[in-house]
Amino acid sequence: MAAEASQVNERDAATAQVIDELKALYKEKLLPMEQASKFDYFHTPFMTDAEFDSRPSVLLVGQYSTGKTSFIRYLLGTDFPGQRIGPEPTTDRFVAVVHGDDEHIVPGNALCVAPDLPFRGLEKFGMSFLNKFEGSQLPNKVLENITLVDTPGILSGSKQRDDRGYDFVQVCRWFAERCDMILLLFDAHKLDISDEFRTVIESFKGHDDKIRCVLNKADQIDRQRLMRVYGALMWAMGKVLKTPEVLRVYIGSFWDQPLLYEDLANLFEKEENDLMSDLRDLPRNSAVRKINELVKRARLAKVNAHLISYLKSQMPSFSGHAKKQKELIADLAKVFRTVHKTQNLPIGDFPTDLQAFGAKLTELNFTKFNKIKQKHLDQTEQLLSVDIPRLMEQLPRQVNDSADSRQRPVSDPLTPPDKCFFLR
Repeated sequence: MAAEASQVNERDAATAQVIDELKALYKEKLLPMEQASKFDYFHTPFMTDAEFDSRPSVLLVGQYSTGKTSFIRYLLGTDFPGQRIGPEPTTDRFVAVVHGDDEHIVPGNALCVAPDLPFRGLEKFGMSFLNKFEGSQLPNKVLENITLVDTPGILSGSKQRDDRGYDFVQVCRWFAERCDMILLLFDAHKLDISDEFRTVIESFKGHDDKIRCVLNKADQIDRQRLMRVYGALMWAMGKVLKTPEVLRVYIGSFWDQPLLYEDLANLFEKEENDLMSDLRDLPRNSAVRKINELVKRARLAKVNAHLISYLKSQMPSFSGHAKKQKELIADLAKVFRTVHKTQNLPIGDFPTDLQAFGAKLTELNFTKFNKIKQKHLDQTEQLLSVDIPRLMEQLPRQVNDSADSRQRPVSDPLTPPDKCFFLR
């Protein structure tokens, strides 16, 4: 056991070193090009140290009363500040459950400016959202390794969307882009997917590898009905995601009450072990995700810099600036095709929403754009072709932890299981 612990500690130290190098490379080789090409205006804010150093995060999404908050309480093994649990819609805000020295609630505005938390980018959604965002801080072994994000339960109908005062779907997408795992929770008694829930899931496109489903409250139906519900869930998710890949679905009842159908206890125990194993691997897999996200960001930044430079080059020398700018914005598809062909850039790296990109361009003066610098291109190319592969080689290989593969005995359903086993 001592040798295994030593191997794990060495692996974690090596992973932390890779993340530190990744952070330095971003500041040295990618950030200058982002600043020169207004990347923060067109896409996402410049990355902060907290985004590199932050713990892995898990986003929980689902319709109301699917057990999202109860799942967090079950995972932590204790209550957390501000938790609201009930059969009616109780969680009306986004809640980041984070580690801290004492128990208290942190308002959304304070959470966004905290230097050690990666939430500064949420400021762009305005006060309407920040008033519905809070942090729940408490000392907990689980939270030393991961951060959990609870979301408001999704209801049917348009009234809820209109009353929120912020773009719920875009906020969910912001978290999805930065989290390490997305858990979609479903109640085994009601699998209907509302229009807004469908829109939220569709907004996760491009992050399908992070998505897992949790079929909760499954102890309240018998084995035969459970098989039918499971099949219906797989069919429904296949229609929403439109992907041939099969999602991983964890089946169980994630709360501390007795099981109604105890003949399913063995199945639920195995499913829980698999889910906890998935969560346990997040801290060590986080470095790979951060490298992958930086690669995607660098490719997008490269395209953005070429687009800005091309628009600048098309402006006349003396007069007619406004007219030419309108022409370029009106035919952005042609601009994209030209840059794609002349610079030999993959079309998949270009922004997908022409209308949104064009709307942002209308607020700017193309004559004040910067032409792309060869130095910035060379630095980005070196980052992608030399530095990133070197960091991938430095990442430690997974250690076969024999403790991971051992099955825990089926516990008394009245006794909350020890969640800290996945932190070893």
